[in-house]
Amino acid sequence: MMGLRNTSAGWGLAARLLHWAMAGVILFMFGLGIWMSNFVPDVFEQFGLVQLHKSWGFVVFALALVRVIWRLMNPAPPLPAHMGGLERTFAHAGHLALYVLMFAMPLTGWLMASASELQELYGIRNMVFGLFEMPDPFVPGSKPLEDLFRAAHFWCGVALGLTVLGHAAAGLKHHFVNRDNVLTRMITGR
Repeated sequence: MMGLRNTSAGWGLAARLLHWAMAGVILFMFGLGIWMSNFVPDVFEQFGLVQLHKSWGFVVFALALVRVIWRLMNPAPPLPAHMGGLERTFAHAGHLALYVLMFAMPLTGWLMASASELQELYGIRNMVFGLFEMPDPFVPGSKPLEDLFRAAHFWCGVALGLTVLGHAAAGLKHHFVNRDNVLTRMITGR
């Protein structure tokens, strides 16, 4: 049975839990973001969903921080020896992109919400599950900044979606084509 920490043979329990928690929250956030932006015409219903989206965005950021700290303290298991140089380069680039985008998405979302002129107009605060307020660096708001961060949030979302698809496809390729343990060691640790 695998322990909490990573080993040369596989991912430890903490890394696996963080991985799958992030995967679940990110997929939820994609669904919520698409739903509230495209299928909820009622502004009052949309407001509640936006507040929920902001709160879970904070969770993504916090989990990403924990994940990076844990990763720095627990080096990743080595990639399989059979992987060639180009495949290794893609694997490292994909993982780096995932980490960067796990921070970029919540940051651009927070900056977009903070730059909204609606904050001051309606007294809206960036609350996290109603428990505490996030700082607002843009008082008063700025429509050009809001538009800039909205575009950045959208394109980071596209990049994250494509990177997640590539990551999942690579895991399935390793499992079904290469028949190695890359996928199973993220599930079982071995």
